[in-house]
Amino acid sequence: MTIARSVVLFVFAAVAEIGGAWLVWQAVREGRPWWWAGLGVMALGVYGFIATLQPDASFGRILAAYGGVFVAGSLAWGMVFDGFRPDRWDIAGSAICVVGVAVIMFAPRLPPS
Repeated sequence: MTIARSVVLFVFAAVAEIGGAWLVWQAVREGRPWWWAGLGVMALGVYGFIATLQPDASFGRILAAYGGVFVAGSLAWGMVFDGFRPDRWDIAGSAICVVGVAVIMFAPRLPPS
């Protein structure tokens, strides 16, 4: 259950952070209305709260692992919303990052001594 919860929280965090950054980008770089940036800032704030819901209490571990989710999620977001087509190196790098997430979050750990 803990792994499933972490995965779901990482997905929600990615949608909030990547979506928020995309909304700001659209307002600033693509000429969308200013309120898109406001929505983006709110989504970025929501991302910060979602990260606190992870079962692991280590801020550094959660944010390090989330970095890998962010890499893969950003490429996926670009494909869905901007028509981006990743090349094999984008896909390979993204896969490496996701493996890193799994190692950081779910590898067996020795109890603290």
